[in-house]
Amino acid sequence: MTLPFGARLRHAMDERGPLCVGIDPHASLLADWGLSDDVAGVERFSRTVVEALAERVAVFKPQAAFFERFGSRGIAVLERTVADARAAGTLVLMDAKRGDIGSTMAAYAETFLHKDAPLFSDALTVSPYLGYGSLKPAVELARESGAGLFVLALTSNPEGAEVQRAVREDGRTIGATMLSHLAEENAGATPMGSFGAVVGATLGDLSAFDLDINGPLLAPGIGAQGATAADLPAVFGAAVRNVVPNVSRGVLRHGPDLAGLRDSAARFADEIRTAVASA
Repeated sequence: MTLPFGARLRHAMDERGPLCVGIDPHASLLADWGLSDDVAGVERFSRTVVEALAERVAVFKPQAAFFERFGSRGIAVLERTVADARAAGTLVLMDAKRGDIGSTMAAYAETFLHKDAPLFSDALTVSPYLGYGSLKPAVELARESGAGLFVLALTSNPEGAEVQRAVREDGRTIGATMLSHLAEENAGATPMGSFGAVVGATLGDLSAFDLDINGPLLAPGIGAQGATAADLPAVFGAAVRNVVPNVSRGVLRHGPDLAGLRDSAARFADEIRTAVASA
């Protein structure tokens, strides 16, 4: 792995389309697939998603919580899922939303961003709400490992606004402050920086925020949450080319049929390409 995450992500998006598919084995999806809500069901689910899509999508986003709920056996399944996906050439964004201070944040970073860690991933979601500076251990290790981070900035859940749109003494919102920090991290990076933001595709007009951070924008909300690919240019404006839309239930509900998963992912990818090209 010689290139930083931002460069590898840009290449993957250009080659495979800008689509991130979640690997979210929650109980209702397992039931819909006719699988048991246990470690065996989670493993079958995850292997099927990887088999169907690993050579077809740019990014997988496993949600760590759905594996962690089964303890060490579930984490072992997550380790195998990450290894299989990366071996097939798909970037893995671990959705763990870790955030803490000092040595604890450093330990979280080592869990997912150290090259020798069993759960080493290409990127990790992190929460900056103990202060952006608390993420320093993760930022430093990501740079060292050629990995990336996605920082929660403007999330799609309604509750997020009470924190992210709160106004600081300098007149900027908290969300805008996080975007500004990320722009500084990505300054001078080509073709794209490795430090991204999570920005919901369901949020409507975001022209009040400077989304040009020279880094990727992970956009949850396409599909089951109500946003469509056609909404992306209006939400993200000039930054739309760096948007990585995340689709989970919209794709996964077509399993366990491999063809159904592939057709659904291809359809979303085509719709996103069309929307970005028209912007």
